[in-house]
Amino acid sequence: VQLVESGGGLVQPGGSLRLSCAASGIFFGVYNMGWYRQTPGKQRELVADISSGRTTNYADSVKGRFTISRDNAKAMVYLQMNSLKPEDTAVYYCKANRGLSDAYWGQGTQVTVSS
Repeated sequence: VQLVESGGGLVQPGGSLRLSCAASGIFFGVYNMGWYRQTPGKQRELVADISSGRTTNYADSVKGRFTISRDNAKAMVYLQMNSLKPEDTAVYYCKANRGLSDAYWGQGTQVTVSS
C-alpha cells in the first residue's frame, strides 16, 4: 500500500494550494480518506475527511476555506486550500482507513504559509 502526497510548498497568507494524494495497493473506493496535519510538539489533527460515500467533515478551523474531494477512478484525494493563514503551516498527511485496524498513512508534505 502506498499513499503519496504532493502539492505542498511555500505560499503567502491569503494564497491557495491544492494537495493531492495518490493511492495504490488498496481498493480505493471502499476506503474513507482524510487529510491530517501536524506541527512540531503537537498531536496530529484532522483537517478534513471524506467517506467512501462522499460524506465530508471539516475541522472548524478550516471550514469555508478548505475543500476535500476524491476521484475514485484515479484513486486520488485532494485538498483545495484557500485563504491560507500562517497557522495553517504544518506537515499535511493523507490517510486511508476502513475501520480502526485497517489504516494507512502517507509520508507527508510540508505546507508553509509565510510572507
